[in-house]
Amino acid sequence: MTVRSTEPGQGIASADLDYQLDPALIATSPAHPRDHARMMVFHRESGRVEHRLVCDLADYIVPGSSMVVNETRVEPLRFVARRRRDGRTTEGLFVVAAAEGWWEVLIKGARRFRTGDQLDLLAPGDELPKGDSIELLHSEDGSWKARFMEGRSAHEVWDRSGRTPLPPYIVEARQRRHEEAHSDASDRADYQTVFARTDSPLFASCAAPTAGLHFTAELLSAIAAKGVRRVAIELQVGPGTFRPVEAARLGDHPMHGERCVVRAGTAVDLAAIDPDLSLVVGTTSVRCLESLSRPLPSAMLEGGSSERVVADFETKLLIAPGFEFQWTRRLLTNFHLPRSTLLALVGALVGLDQLKALYAQAQAHRYRFYSLGDAMLILP
Repeated sequence: MTVRSTEPGQGIASADLDYQLDPALIATSPAHPRDHARMMVFHRESGRVEHRLVCDLADYIVPGSSMVVNETRVEPLRFVARRRRDGRTTEGLFVVAAAEGWWEVLIKGARRFRTGDQLDLLAPGDELPKGDSIELLHSEDGSWKARFMEGRSAHEVWDRSGRTPLPPYIVEARQRRHEEAHSDASDRADYQTVFARTDSPLFASCAAPTAGLHFTAELLSAIAAKGVRRVAIELQVGPGTFRPVEAARLGDHPMHGERCVVRAGTAVDLAAIDPDLSLVVGTTSVRCLESLSRPLPSAMLEGGSSERVVADFETKLLIAPGFEFQWTRRLLTNFHLPRSTLLALVGALVGLDQLKALYAQAQAHRYRFYSLGDAMLILP
């Protein structure tokens, strides 16, 4: 299939994506219940702003329309490890399956390691090895190819010795505030959507589609009661989602790639939706959707099992002011980091100046920011 390719953002300076944030507003835990997070509602045409809760979302969804979500699963891909030959401790992240039994991993101090190094993984909580280990095989572009030792599967190792891949700014904020230790078990639950797939253990995200974290079973039921169809796509969120824009111009930012999967049943549902009425949940869903042409290629609509994969591709799509949206008119999203491509994406929908004004208003009203924070609902 052909993935959409555009060149927005060429005239935008990375400094245009800056804004000042009070660090006290960085959320380190979600609202409880999740759907009681606050929700700023912005009506683009009138400029009207409302202050509601996510549990009110059903009031704003058009009956009989569709809601598109990213059903990717976050796995405990972060690890702490001790090198066998000298006891050196480091941290790392499993990024993507590189080959049968091999994984690409990012390791702190990567240049200090060498081919053949064996690392024992330390389990969360007691910081002791549980018998899980990896061997470093090959270094390339700052990352390592590694294999699991003892013949264990990735899923076995993650369950026992992996850790929730929380964004670094959450960990840093917890340390700065001297918060009591959060258990990895609670982080695993908090950093997973209620609609995440359970059958894709090697198609794992190392960051959550955070707008989806606000949903509860009760909220999904209220939305379904209005005849709204939930349409699930899958985008594997990678570490590049947090990479700041460091180039002077946004258009020169080396956009990261993320894998997208669309199944036959989803393709049929997408072909039937009305973008003017449907809600897209999260910037990752937007990125996957907007990488698809509209209308969809006929080859994606040939039928068969609803679970048959009809599109499996990598997108490097940069969405920034000047982008022409084909699928997205209504968006539920979080409050994003400065100098991020996610901020540029939302700015493409509402305008950067308008978005900064909304963020300033959100701070004045003490909304909570970033991955575990509050939400913004953008309407036509």
